[in-house]
Amino acid sequence: MIFEEFKMTEVASFEGPEKTLEVCFAPCGEGCRALGRGALDAILAEARCEILSKISNEYLDAYVLSESSLFVYKYKWVIKTCGRTTLLRSLRKLLEYTGTLDMRVEWVGYSRKNFVFPDDQTSPHTSFHEELSYLKAHPICGSGYVLGPMTGDHWFVFISDQCERPSELETERTVNVMMFDLADEVREQFYLKPGEIDDQETGNIMTQRSGLGDLVGAKVDARAFAPCGYSMNSLVYGSYTTVHVTPEPSCSYASFETNTPLKSYTSLLKNVLSVFKPKRIVVTLFADAAGLKHVTTFDKLNHIDLPKATYARADLSSLCVETDAVCMMANYVLDPDHHDYLDDDLHAEPPNHRRRRAPKNHPIHKLPRGPNPNQLHVGSLP
Repeated sequence: MIFEEFKMTEVASFEGPEKTLEVCFAPCGEGCRALGRGALDAILAEARCEILSKISNEYLDAYVLSESSLFVYKYKWVIKTCGRTTLLRSLRKLLEYTGTLDMRVEWVGYSRKNFVFPDDQTSPHTSFHEELSYLKAHPICGSGYVLGPMTGDHWFVFISDQCERPSELETERTVNVMMFDLADEVREQFYLKPGEIDDQETGNIMTQRSGLGDLVGAKVDARAFAPCGYSMNSLVYGSYTTVHVTPEPSCSYASFETNTPLKSYTSLLKNVLSVFKPKRIVVTLFADAAGLKHVTTFDKLNHIDLPKATYARADLSSLCVETDAVCMMANYVLDPDHHDYLDDDLHAEPPNHRRRRAPKNHPIHKLPRGPNPNQLHVGSLP
């Protein structure tokens, strides 16, 4: 069985939690969707990733990347990358190409959870302070924030808001569920079976056998990786859902993110947790202040009760940014006395095989190890 064969020979460390960059432009010029494939490839090369597949509808284009996903609206660019990618380096090229289309930036947001393997990151991602300095050097004027306990899982956020349009017209919100220590039975679903290869067809099979097919729309673009791993984008009108899975036992992780404008995300959250059965989760919400009027947030969700498990909230953080945006983060842990999940060995001995996400000749495999990150001091950020 492929799953058993690779259990003890997998990657020692892979940074599953993604870095996210969102850039919004004033509604003028031709728009981001006018960028040609050559421009997209050049921008993504700076982040050290590449396009694997694409789906589109009337509202946006969604790309599965070698390292996560890209979503291109007419006046908005959202990119998530994992591993050792250099996401912020793509910003310069993005602004260069959109500038030729007479587009003007009005909002920039960058966020990530604290790294699981910080020593593996390279410049400009060796610390949040370095990331802030890099952003301000472009120049992107804004502020950096930290939500959550510095002694545990926390969320870094940078916001630059130059929008002059009425904020009450904006009702967007994005929810991201980051899940760690997945159940063994779940991880197995994202390994190649005999006869399967790393392609879209196998990705679609993984979507169905894992149970994810019941949570996403009909327009789905999924990709399987060898010997394990999974990425998926789904589109419903102007909203996307994206899922990424790193199933290795030493760093098992899955993320489920959507900007679907639901009135409550509690049911969706429960369904996602029922699929992945993690031991701990980090839930983040990013919303325009006007958008909060249309949604029930999880600030009163002290515990999440599932048929076979209960997750207890460990902490909750929230703040209002730039007067009209709200960030919220909560940590939940599986209650050891209230679950029927199998007690799997989720922390195998350090393996010596690194699975391939990008093609072998891709420059990401030639990156040197970065320096140790600077220690982030608690307090106000520059």
